[in-house]
Amino acid sequence: MTIRVLVADDQGVVRAGFAAVIDNEEDMTVVAEAADGAAAVRLAEELAPDVVVMDVRMPELDGIAATRIITGRQDAPRVLVLTTFDLDAYVFDALRSGASGFLLKDVHPSELLQGIRVVAAGESVLSPTATRRLIGHYATTSVPVAGVGPGAATAMRELNSLTGRERNVLTLIAAGLTNREIADHLGIAVGTVKSHVNALLRKLGLRDRVQATILAYDLGLARPVPPDPCL
Repeated sequence: MTIRVLVADDQGVVRAGFAAVIDNEEDMTVVAEAADGAAAVRLAEELAPDVVVMDVRMPELDGIAATRIITGRQDAPRVLVLTTFDLDAYVFDALRSGASGFLLKDVHPSELLQGIRVVAAGESVLSPTATRRLIGHYATTSVPVAGVGPGAATAMRELNSLTGRERNVLTLIAAGLTNREIADHLGIAVGTVKSHVNALLRKLGLRDRVQATILAYDLGLARPVPPDPCL
């Protein structure tokens, strides 16, 4: 199936560059471009793309607010946020707002394309070490659960429905481990890990691994890690 993509960025040259790279792929097509957050929200509703590639800083409506609106609707597209290191403070806000992941704006084209395919398939882009540290830095247990399905009290009760292995998997997801890494850590098959992930997402009423990560931090199942000064 062709992945239908909406590109939102207020810089025309950057937007056109991303669109050209995406349109060059056989399994992708750019259905529209947006120069601001308000246009991204409107076009996402009108065209129902599979993935929205969203810049953070845009006029009219910033990318975080636009992401919150877009992902709050029924049958919402996945949102892949683009940011830069000087905008690190916005990353966790973007994820909490419903984004399925984020990449740096100077990412190699192949990584951007892979990121789009990953989020379109229902997964999240959270594997790089830098991303793990950022999530650990900006996630705090004092922040109320937002955008993760059930409220904190309900989610805590739902945790009791998880098996011990599913809780282990949830904690490892929050640590940023991939399914392969979780499998190696627990000594089980990757297919078994996928089954555990699907089961815990269903039981907790979560959309994807990003929401699982946020919930794990919110409920204290994972602890923030100070960012590595070398990153």
